[in-house]
Amino acid sequence: MTVPLIDPFERAITYLRVSVTDRCDFRCVYCMAENMQFLPKKELLTLEELDRLCSTFVGMGVQKLRITGGEPLVRRDIMTFFNGMSRYLDSGALKELTLTTNGSQLERFADDLYAAGMRRINVSLDTLDEDKFARVTRWGRLPQVLRGLDAAQRAGLRVKINAVALKGFNEDELFTMTEWCASRDMDLTWIEVMPMGDMGETDRIGQYWSLEDVRTALETKYQLTDLAERSGGPARYVRIEETGQKIGFITPLSHNFCESCNRVRLTCTGELYMCLGQEDMADLRAPLREHPGDTQHLETAIRRAIERKPKGHDFDYSRQTISGQMSRHMSHTGG
Repeated sequence: MTVPLIDPFERAITYLRVSVTDRCDFRCVYCMAENMQFLPKKELLTLEELDRLCSTFVGMGVQKLRITGGEPLVRRDIMTFFNGMSRYLDSGALKELTLTTNGSQLERFADDLYAAGMRRINVSLDTLDEDKFARVTRWGRLPQVLRGLDAAQRAGLRVKINAVALKGFNEDELFTMTEWCASRDMDLTWIEVMPMGDMGETDRIGQYWSLEDVRTALETKYQLTDLAERSGGPARYVRIEETGQKIGFITPLSHNFCESCNRVRLTCTGELYMCLGQEDMADLRAPLREHPGDTQHLETAIRRAIERKPKGHDFDYSRQTISGQMSRHMSHTGG
């Protein structure tokens, strides 16, 4: 089982995104319903099971591991898992262990994350306005996140801000957020809102702000230079010549990035989604638990799943309807 993971379209799968919990201390309006029904804890993979699954993927050629949620840092004893994964950084089998977080727990965990070998994190932050932050996160407190960013940078972690582009919400902060990130030596990536989960009253089409329009707006003030560099994920980058910072664009709707997709997503219940925008998944929890002392069944299940990886997703907001909408919430699949 040493043959690399190659999908039907000759793409090598080297990047695994792992959700370690569906729980979060925020309730962001594009990610969760306000009154979420979380999974029973018995359905979640244990930290030992997560270690075993990730170890199997690393043994099959995965070189980048991104931990997501929900909010991964609210998972009890999560540093046990990070410290365990650091052995693959030490051996060279894993090139990067990283994290996507809402920043709420960074003040507590930043030093420990750096000690576990993490060098770069993504922090989701859509606004610098305290009132708007409270509205978009429902439960969040901006000062707590800002203290977390301070702690992360003091610890030596490179921080990239991920902002979801929301029409009518943070359009007026485009330049403010750009210049704030530049002043703190943080890169910034804008993400198009994706149709994931039932948001009740939330209007997905009304939220959608195309990143083509974001780039056009930036070009009214700055000179942008396209960069060839890729970080292993879906973002395409430009450099702002006036500040020297990188701005990323993740465009699952206006310009999908499926042709270079090198990643799969593992949920906190052991479901492997070969594509964020498709419902097809493989159950890895069953072979994991049915054969606890044998990785062959797990490896076989992973290879069979990769053989079903589709060419691309179907997200579309054209004609004022939502095509390709996923019934599961983003917090279930992993941000």
